[in-house]
Amino acid sequence: MLPQMNGRLSCCSLLLLCTCYMSAARNANTLLELSPQEYFSSLQPGRASLVYFSRDALIGVSVSPGARLFLEQLENSVGALQDYGISVVKVNCLKEEVSRYCGKENALMKAYLFRGNVLLREFPTDALFDVNAIVANILFALLFNEVKYITTLVELQNLENSLKRRSNVVFAYVPAIGTAEHRAVMEAAFVHGTAHQFVLTTEVALLKTIGCEDSDALSARLFFCHCQRVPDLTQPCRRTPMEQSLTTLNIHTYLKLMAEPLVTEVAEDPEKVSTVHLQLGLPLVFILSQKETYEVDKRTAEYVAWQLLGKAGVALLSRDSVDLNVLLQSNVALKTAEEGAPIKYLVLEDTDEIIALVEDKIKGEQIQEDEDESDNNDQEIQDDQVMEAVYRDRKRELPLELIRTLTEETFSAALTETAHVVVLFYASWEAVSLAMLQSYVEVAIALKGTQGISLAKVNCWDWPDVCMKQNVTQFPITKMYEKGARPLTYTGMLGTAELLRFLRLSSISCPVKLTTIEEVDDYLSGEVYADSSSYHSTSVLGIFRPSMKEAREAFVEAGNMLRGYVTIGLYAEDDALILARKYAVPLPALLLARHEDHRLDSIPLSKQSAPDIVQTIRSQLLETFPEITVENLPHYLSLEKPLLILFSDGGLNQRVRMEMLSLANGKGHEAFLACWMNLKTTPVGRGVLKAYFSIPPPLPLLAWVNLHSGGEVFAFPSDQSVTETNILSWLEKLIAGLEIPSTTLSDEAWKPPLPAYNFLHMMKATLPEFTVHAVYSRGGTDELQQAEEVSEEKSTVREEQVEEPGLEAEKGQSPGRDLRGTAPRLAGREKPPKRHMEL
Repeated sequence: MLPQMNGRLSCCSLLLLCTCYMSAARNANTLLELSPQEYFSSLQPGRASLVYFSRDALIGVSVSPGARLFLEQLENSVGALQDYGISVVKVNCLKEEVSRYCGKENALMKAYLFRGNVLLREFPTDALFDVNAIVANILFALLFNEVKYITTLVELQNLENSLKRRSNVVFAYVPAIGTAEHRAVMEAAFVHGTAHQFVLTTEVALLKTIGCEDSDALSARLFFCHCQRVPDLTQPCRRTPMEQSLTTLNIHTYLKLMAEPLVTEVAEDPEKVSTVHLQLGLPLVFILSQKETYEVDKRTAEYVAWQLLGKAGVALLSRDSVDLNVLLQSNVALKTAEEGAPIKYLVLEDTDEIIALVEDKIKGEQIQEDEDESDNNDQEIQDDQVMEAVYRDRKRELPLELIRTLTEETFSAALTETAHVVVLFYASWEAVSLAMLQSYVEVAIALKGTQGISLAKVNCWDWPDVCMKQNVTQFPITKMYEKGARPLTYTGMLGTAELLRFLRLSSISCPVKLTTIEEVDDYLSGEVYADSSSYHSTSVLGIFRPSMKEAREAFVEAGNMLRGYVTIGLYAEDDALILARKYAVPLPALLLARHEDHRLDSIPLSKQSAPDIVQTIRSQLLETFPEITVENLPHYLSLEKPLLILFSDGGLNQRVRMEMLSLANGKGHEAFLACWMNLKTTPVGRGVLKAYFSIPPPLPLLAWVNLHSGGEVFAFPSDQSVTETNILSWLEKLIAGLEIPSTTLSDEAWKPPLPAYNFLHMMKATLPEFTVHAVYSRGGTDELQQAEEVSEEKSTVREEQVEEPGLEAEKGQSPGRDLRGTAPRLAGREKPPKRHMEL
């Protein structure tokens, strides 16, 4: 009985041990939570710990969104920091606790790094914005004596001189502290810091002084300075650049290659030779030598090795020691890492041919890898076109000096300096923000010297509190501030022309109050705002009798909603009836002066609420026969009408245009939308044609597309001329079911491949005068319902109530504030003061 009981106890003990082990494994990456007493009593001499003192355990104390985001990133970094022996702790402050860490309100905005019970560094929590930033900053602080921070070329040269014949230098440039590249350098320094002296800078000017003229502010770089191999102390240290991107694995591989002998001498069959280079997938170059030319061949091998350092290995192979069954004239052999690949024996004239041979091979392999990666990532390349465009333009220098950079301390004061202040709220790490920043700079150039308007920007990654107070909930967003008024938010496309038009029209009062008949005539003729005529094609005028107070106030509200997208005038004088009789329209009424067509339309206002007036103006601004573009397509699709669309390879000739206009204005035109698309200015239309027809017919091509019911696509007979009579006859047959569709579109909802690629959901379809929000899908009832709801929105421009400017910012600057602004930026870094001088 006793042995049986002992067996059961052993099984139970083993089960308990396994359970405890599994629990410990699960909790290894969990943020440890302690009381202040528990934390300080658990500190061990020499052991580093990162701690955040939280007051959310206290009754009545709520966690701010910024603190909540920081705690999420802190917990995500637990495993990464534990790999380096650094514990991560959240200390829950007690109500009676009045220490320097728990007793102060601003302690919530800081994290603390201890070694044992010694405080090494305080960090503002917004400097530890993600796992990369946390790991990079913590390792940087712990390795402060091992990793030198420099800002000038003189400092680098002095350091190199002091280490000649003693140690090599690993010199790294990162565009900002806390980036993924900075983390990779710090992790490499943690492992290889005893073998090499690591040096870091964030000054792009220093990078350019050592010969990297083509460097841009987005590209991190790393160099290996060969100071230990300097034959003469008067000679400078050679610098070998690392060609690959800065990742932990790439840096480790690179340093492993730098530690290898410059030239390896071998005396065995090349087929049996294996070096670190081959093991890492790099080629090995053999310089074939013999006793009579050994010294010359060795110098040749060393020269080639320096040129190919980090790209290929170089070995000196003695013919006298190995019986090579090759031509006597062969002087070079190339062995690749491919298993089973034969060694190539070559006859080359000079060293340049050897270098070119290896570099061309590496370049060819890289191209093949890029093509394979491209094939495997079609979705990413096709859908993330914004990021692709930003990457393509990464070396483009932007004149950011035309745009003022605002901070928490300068924001309120800046809003009072000019009549109109435009502020771009963006995130420096986000692709769409960087793309918008390019457009914003172009707008600044166009407005340079314009009185009464200034442009500024706020990086919400650096100043989240500013953006939260301004009700910024997405990036990028542009707002115009005017003295005594609420801010106006731009909701249009992110292009230069659209934003510039918005800013120009926003500077005009909306509505403009007119007081005489002469002013009305000048306004309708376009003379009043002739300098802004290129930004609007239609002027809207509301006419009211003085007694129509309620309708007039609704019209003023509608004008405020459409400000920045259309010019609107208001006439409400005693002689308003004179204008009513002149234009034969009952009051209240709208007059629309279409300047391009030299036409004036009058419309009675039957519905007089602000949303109804906005909708009436929107409808009247729609073109009778519009040209479909990427910007306006979503709005026209929201009408849910079949499209009678004419695809053209260029502009329309006058005859075809007149025929289509007559059709669009004729009987029954309300049942469909007659429109056209210029494939030269809207090349995406060729992809549309390819979807409609497997073999697109010759252009021009007229098609009937019923997206909202059935999805059939019909092509107008190519042997008939495009006339109103022929089109109407064809439509009658089509409606009667006598025509066969060319194709039927799928009834699946048009959804993006990934939620993050739902650009239509984020896109605002811009009409010539205003913007609406829309999402569209054929066969998706939810999307159509959203479109209907959006079309009934009261406003296209959000006016928001924010705190009045003028609040005095704190003059004191908290420790660590100098680390702000270190997230990656677009090329063309801001000139004001140099950062990280305290390092």
